[in-house]
Amino acid sequence: MDGSRWEAAADRMREAVHALLGVLEPEQVRALRAGPDRLDAPELREWTYLPGSRPGLATDCLDARGREAVDAVLAAAHGAAGAELARGAIEVERYRRASAGATGGDRYWVRLLGDPEGDAPWAWRMNGHHLAVHVLITSTGLRVTPHFIGAEPARIADGPQAGRRLLGPEEDLARELVTRLDDGRRATAVFATAPPDDILTRDDPFADPGLLPAGLTHGDMTPREQQTLERLVRRYLDRAPEAYARQCWADTVAQGLDALSFAWAGGREPGERHYYCVRAPDFLIEYDNTQDNGNHAHSVWRHIRHDWGADLLRAHYTDQHR
Repeated sequence: MDGSRWEAAADRMREAVHALLGVLEPEQVRALRAGPDRLDAPELREWTYLPGSRPGLATDCLDARGREAVDAVLAAAHGAAGAELARGAIEVERYRRASAGATGGDRYWVRLLGDPEGDAPWAWRMNGHHLAVHVLITSTGLRVTPHFIGAEPARIADGPQAGRRLLGPEEDLARELVTRLDDGRRATAVFATAPPDDILTRDDPFADPGLLPAGLTHGDMTPREQQTLERLVRRYLDRAPEAYARQCWADTVAQGLDALSFAWAGGREPGERHYYCVRAPDFLIEYDNTQDNGNHAHSVWRHIRHDWGADLLRAHYTDQHR
């Protein structure tokens, strides 16, 4: 990872976390810091994108300064596209709750694990309905997966946000790709006429790429189709801070783009229920828009080696015990 760029991203997150700590009451800091001593504790791999309470500091109990500080921490963990998506997930959730007549503030939970100062690994995460961000930082790099963004509705029908499609680019690029394929290649890419009801890896602590269909490989696509698949992958990687997104893409290129594959299920027309996934040697991407008659979208980026910062933590603990 580009050292100077990674350090800049880590510094931004460290500064944002310090600012958050500076506006919290002591009992709120205790809630924020709830968690095991070791960052590789199995319980820290428990997560969900469904509604419901989580461990940590609840954002609906914060005043305006606290909410602003949490927003800054969330933005610091992303590139420009990722920050827009994370912020958008919260805004779409506000619309959903208002449409259902719910009252109260945003319901998300933030946890700080470890000490942002010094050389020891530290982490933070923000979880709630349709938003799951997990960040780990060590002296040698940062990790940001599992990363989940959802939108219910996928397309807002009315009000000030009418027409908004938070995950529109993620859907449109994939549809462009599957529509462009000729009959033979489409027969390989499309694995079912009826899409699954949700992402196949769900909220598994460890993502299993074997759950995903094989699909059509990058090497079996035309140059134009290959470019569309690459744009789709980059759209997901660009959720991360720039240095890490560049590293992930460089690793993918180094392993050979022909190892990428794309699979689709469901209808190809806008508004029809559908699902797609992308497999790579190191990561997987899933997207579904199947619930609520195709107006409820999920998207997730998982890294086989990097989820939860497992590779960085392993290196750190191994070095400690030499």
